Amino acid sequence: MDLEDKTINTSTQMKQVEANVVNSTAQPALEIIGGKNLTGEVKISGAKNSALAIMAGTLLCDDDCRLSNMPNLVDINMMGQVLTSLGVKIKKSGSVWEFNPRDLKAVKAPYELVSQLRASFFVIGPILTRLGVAHVPLPGGCSIGSRPVELHVRGLQAMGAHVVIEHGVVNASLQGRNQRLQGAKIFLDYPSVGATETIMMAATLAEGETIIENAAKEPEIVDLADFCNSMGAKIVGAGTDTIIIQGVNRLGTTDHDIIPDRIEAATFLAAGAITHSEIIVTSINPEHLISAIAKFEEIGCKVQKEDEFTLRTLPGQLKGSDIETLPYPGFPTDMQAQFMALLTVSEGNSVVTETVFENRLRHVAELQRMGANIKVKGNCAVIAGVPFLTGAPVMATDLRASAALVLAGLAARGTTIVQGLHHLDRGYQDLEAKFQSLGADIKRLPNYQG
Repeated sequence: MDLEDKTINTSTQMKQVEANVVNSTAQPALEIIGGKNLTGEVKISGAKNSALAIMAGTLLCDDDCRLSNMPNLVDINMMGQVLTSLGVKIKKSGSVWEFNPRDLKAVKAPYELVSQLRASFFVIGPILTRLGVAHVPLPGGCSIGSRPVELHVRGLQAMGAHVVIEHGVVNASLQGRNQRLQGAKIFLDYPSVGATETIMMAATLAEGETIIENAAKEPEIVDLADFCNSMGAKIVGAGTDTIIIQGVNRLGTTDHDIIPDRIEAATFLAAGAITHSEIIVTSINPEHLISAIAKFEEIGCKVQKEDEFTLRTLPGQLKGSDIETLPYPGFPTDMQAQFMALLTVSEGNSVVTETVFENRLRHVAELQRMGANIKVKGNCAVIAGVPFLTGAPVMATDLRASAALVLAGLAARGTTIVQGLHHLDRGYQDLEAKFQSLGADIKRLPNYQG
């Protein structure tokens, strides 16, 4: 090989190295040109948080289950991988998933999946109550603060489980003569959704009666109870602070529709409000949105009920309001970031207080990059409304923060680039396509380099 050949090869290698560097740093992003009026109708997908818990609940059944209105999301598909690793056979046809858990034998959930998805920890209750032993790693997910599992563990212990946490794994088992979990009276120090769901699922196949006091009341709890009851469980009181479960010997086949996603619905209502647009949000349950609707109207955006499944935004002059996140039926923490985006362009002052998670104000810095006037002290954000936001490159810090930045971009003057879409894709199905159908100037950039 002569000198010229060596030079050519070296040049080719350098170009390949440069290309590899580009590909390693390029990430998908959303480009939004703001200031467009939105109009039209958007259909809401099935509820992510409900679907995840009910997917875990299929492990309780020793027959086929079918779930309809399943959202196509990263988290849902990851939960499917968790169930498959445990021996569940899954068939998918669009939004309809069929589960065959007859061959459930594995008692250990895979760390590499559970560590990425907090909801996968829900499998501990169904596996333990059905097989008598479960090994589930401590969960992961969005970095929005500490979400410990002590309440889950204490509930299982109250029902007779022996639980030891070693090397990041929760090991639960039945010991002695007890072949089944035993019914118990359990008081939750905090109305935790996850703990309520875990204990409720475990109690369906326990011996005797279980009473959960200070239970979470979210619509997703009711949906899970309805699913379990459709398989033959005996659960009453879901949606109140006291849930009573009479254990049964087995659960059978069912066909269940996942409820609409109330957070996605409220996000699109917020899009109508922040862009002063009249849009129609359909395939929803307005009863699940009472606290959000009340706050929209207090801020100045009227929400009109078209029928039992449909709401319409009627824009008005936006004004400041105070918000405090609380367990359901209070204002949802999952809508705090989106409403903060709305309040940045609402006249006057607002105070947003986050009481559920201690690390859920990280989107403030990104909104400030767009011209928002926000000051943070502890778990409170004080907002002085500005006339308009300005497009800027921003980074999503968690799932709901990503939605807030999209809303801000839709209202802003100029172009906004939203990065960190792995958060967004965990909880919103076809978000940009739905906004495009409403007239938004938004598109996905597959290989954006900031």
